[in-house]
Amino acid sequence: MKRIYGLETEYGIAFTAGDSRRLGPEEVARYLFRPVVEWGRSSNVFLPNGARLYLDVGSHPEYATAECDRLDDLIAQDAAGDAILTDLLARAQSALEADGHDGRAHLVKNNTDAQGNSYGSHENLLVRRSMDFSHLTSVLLPFLVTRQLLVGAGALIPTRPSLQAPLAETNRAAPQQEPGVAAGAAGGSRTFGLSARSDVMWEGLSSATTRSRPIINARDEPHADAEKYRRLHVIVGDSSMLQATTELKVGTAILVLDLIESGVPMGDRSLRHPIRDIRMVSRDLTGRTALESASGGTTSALALQSVYLEHATRLVERGDHSLGDDAVAHRVIDRWRRMIEALEAGDTSPMAGEIDWVLKKTLMDRYLARSGADWDDPRLTRLDVAYHDITPGVGLLGPLAASGRTARVVDDEAITAARSTPPATTRAALRGRFVEAAHAARRDFTVDWVHLRLNDQSHRAVVLKDPFAPVSERAEAVIDALVDEAPSSSV
Repeated sequence: MKRIYGLETEYGIAFTAGDSRRLGPEEVARYLFRPVVEWGRSSNVFLPNGARLYLDVGSHPEYATAECDRLDDLIAQDAAGDAILTDLLARAQSALEADGHDGRAHLVKNNTDAQGNSYGSHENLLVRRSMDFSHLTSVLLPFLVTRQLLVGAGALIPTRPSLQAPLAETNRAAPQQEPGVAAGAAGGSRTFGLSARSDVMWEGLSSATTRSRPIINARDEPHADAEKYRRLHVIVGDSSMLQATTELKVGTAILVLDLIESGVPMGDRSLRHPIRDIRMVSRDLTGRTALESASGGTTSALALQSVYLEHATRLVERGDHSLGDDAVAHRVIDRWRRMIEALEAGDTSPMAGEIDWVLKKTLMDRYLARSGADWDDPRLTRLDVAYHDITPGVGLLGPLAASGRTARVVDDEAITAARSTPPATTRAALRGRFVEAAHAARRDFTVDWVHLRLNDQSHRAVVLKDPFAPVSERAEAVIDALVDEAPSSSV
């Protein structure tokens, strides 16, 4: 079984001013993307590693990994995106200082800003067009509603679930994207929840993304042969900071899709009120809150995840999965099981080095114990942001990782390679080589997920409709010609 998957990560921008004036995200973004524009003559580019980097609406960077068919490649690609952005941040900081701006630019890999706007980490998963999409989503939705119990990033959220109507779309003028529910909109005090994204979900399935944000975006853009495939666009997930959390988040979703496409009977696990439930689950760190089943009776997040785990375990034992490596698949199952066991035992502390929400809550609990403060303390908000700050020398996770207190999935060598090298087993290999060759040959070119085009009189273009194909005679011919054109100093 094979599958293509990728991650899109939207980053927040902040600027802490010194004595000089405060800069808005738009100004900082211009500094951040200056080297990108100089290299690619645009703020929307495809990179030699096959990934896409661009400045999205709301003046925040977005990095979309190349297509992967191995989960460890995806983890390396995702980490490479962080590394690429932090390098750009360092260059932006130097340019800001050279222009007399006294302050520090920050990049934050989180999902909410101080105005209550939300932006996401989106999962793209290729599924067969022959699948009954209605059946697929009915089985997948209960899993996604409750998955936050395993892989949520953790967040400070209102005590009561917010069930009011979503805010109007204002992100075009806002400093960040995707308007959500403001932090205090529900009234009352704050608590620690599994995910901030849960309060900004308003439908299970929809083609909308802002006014009525769904758990699954149904917009049908396969970026592949539309007769064979469609792209499942999951937008409910948090941006994960720990590699182990990313692996579990994406790995469990892939395994559930494998279960569905393999025809494994799962029974009716549908929830009667999924949008209410996703908020309730976020506020229950035990996973035991009763949720109404669509077929009658009740279940819980913990019970549902245990059922999915049981079926996925048998699938992996047969070797019938699309994670690309049996060792990786067994690692996902092992972490899934250990997290369930920790929740059942009422002690998640053994998972603090692997699961974001557990580690973040551990850090916050320690602060509360030392300070005697409560969850409404504004200093906890700063701690929350610092957990997601990837600015070198600033964020909380750097020292923890350096001391070996967080689990690693891929090593630094793999991440360094992923910054410049695309996955070798998907069409991203062709795209990356084309971008590198065209740039070295100083040729004007256009690239998207499916097309490679030279913008000259010949209008040479290659269509890559098969995302699984890392070779193409037509693409190879164009790339070889570009390599021959490149100045000797560029080769």
